[in-house]
Amino acid sequence: MTMFTRHTIETAPAASRRSMTAVTAKQGYLPAAVGLLAESPEALDGFLRLSATFDACTLDPLAREVVIMTVAVRNGCHVCVAMHSARLAALGADPDLAAALRSGAPLGEGRLDAVRTFTLQVLDTAGEVGGEAVAEFLGQGFTRRNALEVVLGIGALTLSTLANRLTGAPVDEELRAFA
Repeated sequence: MTMFTRHTIETAPAASRRSMTAVTAKQGYLPAAVGLLAESPEALDGFLRLSATFDACTLDPLAREVVIMTVAVRNGCHVCVAMHSARLAALGADPDLAAALRSGAPLGEGRLDAVRTFTLQVLDTAGEVGGEAVAEFLGQGFTRRNALEVVLGIGALTLSTLANRLTGAPVDEELRAFA
């Protein structure tokens, strides 16, 4: 049982309501994780802004999802894993990609494997990956800008995964098929 309130738009702090309304309009429902995060308008807005900024970066959509799923799996966030498995499906990704990301198996595509490897190296070293790791990442056609965008994605998803675990966010009915 969680000690956090799963807010509706009506019960949330006033400063969270605009963001909750926008998420509901975009998703077609109010995710439980958003209702729980709404307790802190600052945390909710911070996550949504970081996520939107990451979505607008120069990494392609599949590479962004690899970063997200890597962090979600590493941090044990079942909500994020389900949500981003659904997003991979919506992008038309091979279902084997989501399965490999969940299990740690090779992704079967050098460029995406490089994203996952680099993401894990950044996490494992608190960013101090060293020149060889950066060179390997760049060697797959990525840029220094992309390396910093990986850090941005890690930041956004770390906020989400830790908040979801702290609040005990459940997987929404709309995502159960991807859980």
